[in-house]
Amino acid sequence: MARAAVMHAVGDRELDLRDDVRAVGPGPDQVKVEIRATGVCHSDLSTMSGVLPSVQPAVVGHEGAGVVAEVGERVTGVRPGDHVVVNWTPDCGECADCLRGEPYLCITHIAQSFSEARFALGDGTPAFGMAGTGTWAEEVVLPRRGVIKIADDVPFEYAALLGCGIPTGVGAVINTARVTPGSTVAVVGAGGVGLAVVQGARIAGAATILAIDPNEAKHPVAERFGATHTTTPDGLDEAKGLLTGGAGFDYAFEVVGRSAAITTAWDAARRGGDVIVVGAGAADDDWSQSAFGLLFDGKTLKASLYGGCDLKRDIPLFVDLWRAGRLDIEGLITRRIGFADINDAVRALTDGEAIRQVVLF
Repeated sequence: MARAAVMHAVGDRELDLRDDVRAVGPGPDQVKVEIRATGVCHSDLSTMSGVLPSVQPAVVGHEGAGVVAEVGERVTGVRPGDHVVVNWTPDCGECADCLRGEPYLCITHIAQSFSEARFALGDGTPAFGMAGTGTWAEEVVLPRRGVIKIADDVPFEYAALLGCGIPTGVGAVINTARVTPGSTVAVVGAGGVGLAVVQGARIAGAATILAIDPNEAKHPVAERFGATHTTTPDGLDEAKGLLTGGAGFDYAFEVVGRSAAITTAWDAARRGGDVIVVGAGAADDDWSQSAFGLLFDGKTLKASLYGGCDLKRDIPLFVDLWRAGRLDIEGLITRRIGFADINDAVRALTDGEAIRQVVLF
């Protein structure tokens, strides 16, 4: 039996912190992982609130890293003792999306996770894992492609962030937008993923990086990660005039998950610029643009799911950037906590008091 944080119903404010949860398996093509570190991400809150779909009861969490404990009989490439990052969108390698080279669009394993319980509670009740993972648990069972091997010297808390926040943010810059050196960038939202976007823009060589967030306490933090300027949404027009002569930015990233933030990013972009949607919004939160403006402004709206990453390719890149001192992972970690502190961490993130909190098992 293992400890796990269980959500029983959408809207739960307190998770059920249990010590009688068992990960089911592994099957022939699955891997059991002992989770050593897992991040507390806004997507976890979105699952608890119902913005992101789930089946209850569910073990929350999707951003994690740990050690392989067992492997199924058909598994190759990893073995017990290997350090791994959890990939919450494992590719099947066979569907049209995978064959097109877009593994981040593959939903084969995620779709299965809504009908296959990955956990069992102490009384035998089946429980599901958030996005097919459930990393707020001491052990998880995942598809073979749901783990990415990583060097043993990468701290587990860093490896955990390589499973979601960093690839989503940095990947949006280098894979989706393909930001060019000397360009101008606006980032709407300075949370954990927004700061990863800021870092990605700095790594890509952007000359101007404007971080936009209503919480002014986040502004100096954004500057520490590479923002050249900061403003609140109300100050966007002034900042756009100062930094771009009123023309707007080459690239504008929305990293909040709300239609209003997409509008802010759209307004920040120049004519012919790119607007990149990174935040995970609600299904009923519609965004609109006039047909006239959509055509004659010449702007391009792009979705960036999981930063357009292929983690097999991109995690080694992120590790190299970290080793070179160009990617700051430690700075993203507001605090390290224990399992018993998870509900406090949820409250802190809800109140905007933290960038990334990491649970260490």
